[in-house]
Amino acid sequence: MTRNVLLSGGPTHEFASTSAVLAALLADQGIGTTVVTEPADAVAALLAAEQGTGEPIDLLTVNALRWRMSQDRYAAGRDEHAVVLDPADLAVIDRFVRGGGGLLALHTSVICFDADPVWHTLCGASWRWGRSSHPPPGPIEVEVTNAGRTHPITRGVERFVVEDEAYGFLDEVDDLDPLLVSTHGGRTHPLLWARPVGDGRVVTDLLGHGRASFEHPTHRSILARAAAWATAGRSAGATDGAPAPVATTRRPA
Repeated sequence: MTRNVLLSGGPTHEFASTSAVLAALLADQGIGTTVVTEPADAVAALLAAEQGTGEPIDLLTVNALRWRMSQDRYAAGRDEHAVVLDPADLAVIDRFVRGGGGLLALHTSVICFDADPVWHTLCGASWRWGRSSHPPPGPIEVEVTNAGRTHPITRGVERFVVEDEAYGFLDEVDDLDPLLVSTHGGRTHPLLWARPVGDGRVVTDLLGHGRASFEHPTHRSILARAAAWATAGRSAGATDGAPAPVATTRRPA
């Protein structure tokens, strides 16, 4: 079985609920998930796998919001949720991916770890306080790019509408080639992209604010495909395509 460590938890989102939905979805794809709520526990599992003292790991999924929380408005939650990840811990994650592991970075993952350069490079984008933003949660029109029409994760997907939260105005790595996009604030923003990093594969999906997003049929199919693609180079018998046809929900007329 393909093994996944899912880092979950943090403020302002339904992480326990959405991570449970995600773990069940991945189980249907033959991916067994261990959920942890502290970054240190995820790093410990990766390090044990690296050193041969723990179970092998094929995929790291981040459905979490953990950062320093230095902004005044988050002061009340710092004791419970604030985290500063040591550079050595980020190096473990970096080695895991570059050594052939898969990374599935969801929604608030681009806020995690305070845009550390290692994490920024892995994810392909990061949140910049004072510039990055999103409209209020609500219906988002998601468009498929030219690259998305041929990529295994999004091939066959049509434009769809999902109840979610669309991030925009992020700091992006050069030559980011999105598969899905959404338009707000006067410009088009990437929503999902997939990139090789070293010998590994990273899928960053900015959707996933709440259960409605994880239960949307098209997004569910995309997530299943994303996990399959991210682990295709790691797991024996994995394929580079979709595990199942994409379900589509057309925009109401």
